Amino acid sequence: MSEETATFEALGLSAGLLNAVRDAGYEVPTPIQDKAIPVVLLGRDALGCAQTGTGKTASYTLPIIDILDAGTAKARMPRTLILAPTRELAQQIAGNFETYGKYHKLAHALLIGGAPFLEQERALVRGPDVLIATPGRLLDFVERGKLMLGGIKILVIDEADRMLDMGFIPDVERIVSLLPRIRQTLLFSATLGPEIRRLADAFLINPKEIRVSPPASVAQTVSDTLVRVSPRAKADVLRKLIAKEDVQSALIFCNRKRDISGLRESLRRHGHNVAELHGDLPQYRRTETLDAFRRGEISLLVCSDVAGRGLDIDKVSHVFNFDVPINAEDYVHRIGRTGRAGKEGRAITLTTAEDGKLVDAIVRLIGRPIPTVSADGIAAESGKQADTDATAKPAPSESEPRKPKTRRGGRAARSKDQDARAKDDRSGRGGKRERSGEGADKPEVGMGDHVPDFLNAPVRVRKRRRTES
Repeated sequence: MSEETATFEALGLSAGLLNAVRDAGYEVPTPIQDKAIPVVLLGRDALGCAQTGTGKTASYTLPIIDILDAGTAKARMPRTLILAPTRELAQQIAGNFETYGKYHKLAHALLIGGAPFLEQERALVRGPDVLIATPGRLLDFVERGKLMLGGIKILVIDEADRMLDMGFIPDVERIVSLLPRIRQTLLFSATLGPEIRRLADAFLINPKEIRVSPPASVAQTVSDTLVRVSPRAKADVLRKLIAKEDVQSALIFCNRKRDISGLRESLRRHGHNVAELHGDLPQYRRTETLDAFRRGEISLLVCSDVAGRGLDIDKVSHVFNFDVPINAEDYVHRIGRTGRAGKEGRAITLTTAEDGKLVDAIVRLIGRPIPTVSADGIAAESGKQADTDATAKPAPSESEPRKPKTRRGGRAARSKDQDARAKDDRSGRGGKRERSGEGADKPEVGMGDHVPDFLNAPVRVRKRRRTES
């Protein structure tokens, strides 16, 4: 579409859908919407590449609503399947269908981990037109005979690069094998690397490739900066940055879940209104925390990369990277939580001397250097007094057994590099697929979390005989 016709009316959407878009306060489509909506309405497969915060979700929800309005669904046989890597993104997609489908008689169901199984089963019995799911929970329903995928006409794989990072691709491949061969498939990703290209070749037929910006680029509305700091002074520098900047609401990202609670407590003791968000929280807690953050009841949210994708909160003024992300792509998605909907945003990353390779990878990915400043003027006392609360591991609760101490070279000892590379969004396979993002809560019986008895058996340690010299 040309810039002269960049209006929703020119995209071929129905009158009811146009009314819903106007009610939501939108008048002009974003570039990805302008290019993708006509392609989807034509029934073609599409491979979309767009940076976060560009209105990608609406680029497929809007035309799908019009397509589905022409038919009806059967019980337990939805016509559209949308796969998302995290619960938060799945909930955001469901919110789009509620917002834009207000003048259409279409039903949708949300299948995500951490939510009651029976309630989701009842939603399937009512015959939803659209099924929005995370891969693990969807396969649990299929394996229990509660869901049939033979009626799927449209498949959407959102955040395919995130699916790849979280290890969901084998599950996605199995789900696709259960779908009809004749269907329309839409695959969206922030990057189009070789693995994503391979998936596109396997799932899509003669797709229309849609690009609206360079892969993994940073939105022009975001001003990002690196702050050089010593490891022991990070928490002190962070507090001073929060005080110095005009922070309305901010996301603070950590690489490891064990650091999140410590940093939250440190900020809370210094008078900040702060909460935490990560994959180990029950789903109801995550939902309550996000709702409070949206309402402004919480100004600072310390989180893992579970919040790096799928969160659409317009009023985030700042993003602080307490840790440089391990994966360069996560940098783009983290700082993409600010500067949304045309608003300006600030992203500040604390970097130490040990983060040189990680920073270099980010610079290569985004294709430009990041302005760097020293923390000397921000935290003059950081060299004398360091707040170690952020890096101190919280004391184990009564329900969490203490880990045995081992020698430095022991098998239980874990290097810092290994610990940092551990994926924050995984909660272990445990024999099935429920990972962080969709299965980090207390397991339900029969939900794919069974552990074989031999793995629970105590380990016998043979003591070495001491030899005399």
